[in-house]
Amino acid sequence: VKQLEVLGGQLSVPVFSKPAGTKPADIAREAIEHARDNDFDVVIIDTAGRLHIDEDMMNEVKELKEVAGPHEVLLVVDAMTGQDAVNIAKSFNDLLELTGVILTKLDGDARGGAALSIREVSGKPIKFVGMGEKSSALEIFYPERMAQRILGMGDVLSLIEKAQSEMDESKMKELETRIREAEFNFNDFLDQLCQIKKMGPLDQILGMIPGLSGLSKVSEMSFDDKNFKRFEAMILSMTHSERTNPDLIDGSRRRRIAAGSANSIQNVNMLLKQFNQMRQMMKSMTSMGKRSKLSKFLGGKF
Repeated sequence: VKQLEVLGGQLSVPVFSKPAGTKPADIAREAIEHARDNDFDVVIIDTAGRLHIDEDMMNEVKELKEVAGPHEVLLVVDAMTGQDAVNIAKSFNDLLELTGVILTKLDGDARGGAALSIREVSGKPIKFVGMGEKSSALEIFYPERMAQRILGMGDVLSLIEKAQSEMDESKMKELETRIREAEFNFNDFLDQLCQIKKMGPLDQILGMIPGLSGLSKVSEMSFDDKNFKRFEAMILSMTHSERTNPDLIDGSRRRRIAAGSANSIQNVNMLLKQFNQMRQMMKSMTSMGKRSKLSKFLGGKF
């Protein structure tokens, strides 16, 4: 309940709760009455999550449904659990007659094969998918896009939507020109990291691009908050000429950059390696953009 209250506070959504030990059905009944009294349009009843199905739990959710009379009964399942997710979906649907499923943790290693199995055994649609831990990572489920991910074909439309909502169009057009002219440098690299960081984990973003989702280089590239701050410190420790002409950075310059940013030479080497990987991938992306919808992502009309 505490976790729900924190989440509700972040989203400015009121959370109705009762003391520990109160029957779930009683909480649901009072919550609905509270919503009516306060003119709320929607009530979301969140039941306790469980890893295994037992008779007491099933009786509890059955009673909840009888008390609440919900318009929607959505089951949230973890895509990473594979067959267990399928079995849970079948059991809940047999008892409650679900109206849909929310599939979470699709940002992990699972490509989404569980979605096909759940749809098959329950006959109920996948309505939403969770692509991360933040509330903004809850997305509408598009079957054709999931099919592309399962087949390793990427998900260009979702990539374009993320780019439209998070990236600066004028900067992307300028970046595309610089990449085409082989002028991509550390100033562009840092700016691009800031842009991509807004969109989510880099491996998730690159996994949406056809032809890049299966590359080993993608898994090697890590730009979490810790690495981002480290990379930023090293780039800002470079001279103007080093940032604009990365090929100048030899052994002695690497040692100076490491000392100036309180990093090791190994970290500087990792930065240079990932810079070169990203430069190469950017070239691939612009090349693909000439003949596909990805042109909308880099420099095309949003």
